[in-house]
Amino acid sequence: MVRHLTVLYRGPLASCDYDCAYCPFAKRRDTPEQLRADRAALERFEDWVADQRHPISVLFTPWGEGLVRSWYRRALVRLSHLPHVERVAIQTNLSHRTDWTSEADLGRLALWTTYHPDQVPYERFLAKSRDLTSRGVRHSVGIVGQPEHLPAARRLRADLPPGTYLWVNAAEGRTYTDEEAAHWTEIDPLFSYSRRPHRSRALPCRTGDTVVSVDGNGDVRRCHFVPEPLGNLYDASFRASLRPRPCPAATCDCHIGYLHLEPLGLYDVFTDGLLERIPAHWPSPTHDA
Repeated sequence: MVRHLTVLYRGPLASCDYDCAYCPFAKRRDTPEQLRADRAALERFEDWVADQRHPISVLFTPWGEGLVRSWYRRALVRLSHLPHVERVAIQTNLSHRTDWTSEADLGRLALWTTYHPDQVPYERFLAKSRDLTSRGVRHSVGIVGQPEHLPAARRLRADLPPGTYLWVNAAEGRTYTDEEAAHWTEIDPLFSYSRRPHRSRALPCRTGDTVVSVDGNGDVRRCHFVPEPLGNLYDASFRASLRPRPCPAATCDCHIGYLHLEPLGLYDVFTDGLLERIPAHWPSPTHDA
C-alpha cells in the first residue's frame, strides 16, 4: 500500500505582477507560448493526481504568481474536491480576486499568502486577508524580514485577527543581531527557525521518501534544492526510489525545505497545517484574543 505522498509542484511559470527587489522573477513576463506550456503541464499534473488511489497533498510553489492565471485557480478547485487529496495549497501574493474560492472544498483548500509592503497598498492586502477569513478559507500571512518592513509587520499583526498566523521569513543573506531577531520574534514566535540556515548534511529528512518535488516535465526530485532526479512522475519510475535518506546538502535555509528535516520536529509544530504554514496551536498563548 502506498503511503501518503506530499508533492511540491513547480511548473515552468516564471512571470509575476510584482517587482520585489529581492526576487529574480520580478515583473517578468512569460510569452504566450510559455503560458500555454505551463497550462498544459499543470493540467497533465492535475490528471495524474486525479488518477491516484492513495492519500496525497499538493503544494504549488510557482516561481511567479499563479493565481492570476485561471488554470491555477481551476486546478485548486478541482483538486480540492478529490476525496484522496487531503490538502491542496499554493504560495501567492494575494493580488488576485478571491471569489473563486467559493467553488472549492474549503476543508481541503489552503493559501500561503505573502504581503510585500512596497508592492501593494496596505489596506488592499488586509482587506483580501479579511475576505478570505470571512469566506472560511484557511490561510497564513507572511512578510520578509527586511528592516524597513518592521513597522508594516507590526501594524499587520495588530490588524489581523488573532487566529491568522503571521510568519516572518529571514531576508536572504541577512544576519540578524539578537536585538533585531527579538523584534521579529515578537511578531512571529517561530522566527528562530528562519533566522539562520540549518545544518542539514547527513541528517534524516522526509524528502525523497514521503515528500517529493515535481517540475513541469514530470521529473521528480527529493526537493527543490537537490538536483539529483529520482525518476519521472508519469512513468512511475520515481516510486522505486522512494525511501528514507539523509540530506546531501550542507545547509537548508528555506522553509519548504527544512520543514521536512526530522530533527527540527516541525511536523509536530504544524501537524495538518504543514503546507499552508499554520502552526497547530495557533493562536499562541501570547496572541489569544
